[in-house]
Amino acid sequence: MKDIELRLISELMKNSRRSDRELAKALGVSQPTISRTIKKLETEGYIKEYTMIPDFSKLGYKIMGITSIYQHERPSEGGFNEIRRLTSEVEKSHPHASLMAVSGISHNKNRLFITFYEDYSAYVEAMRLTKQLPFADVDSIESFLVNLDDETNYRLLSMSAIAQHLAKKSQKKP
Repeated sequence: MKDIELRLISELMKNSRRSDRELAKALGVSQPTISRTIKKLETEGYIKEYTMIPDFSKLGYKIMGITSIYQHERPSEGGFNEIRRLTSEVEKSHPHASLMAVSGISHNKNRLFITFYEDYSAYVEAMRLTKQLPFADVDSIESFLVNLDDETNYRLLSMSAIAQHLAKKSQKKP
């Protein structure tokens, strides 16, 4: 990845509302260079979407849950499609604010979910529904719950730290 691309992604992560002209000034390049580079990064999939990060607590979410489970066995492609279908059905009848649902590797876990809940009872209901999914090992479900109103939280969801890391990374390149 070129230095300008890395620096541009860093700047967009800090504030994606800035105009191409403002970004060009911040990076010391021309506005057409910024416009072309953004288009290229979008086309190549480096930029997936533009969004903002709200204060979830002010929107009524009091808990963020990071839940891990063990999925019995790695399903076939058809099995994954069935899991997506079943999960989609549950989400239609019981909508929830899910940030991520991913596969990975951990001690005795291989699926991770990050979800926001209005209160503890909403979390309990979500876990009840999760336990009904045919692929979940019910005894393996573990959650780490974050009180979003806790004044001692150091950093909630933010792209700023990653943007700063990318900026330093681009400075180290020859």
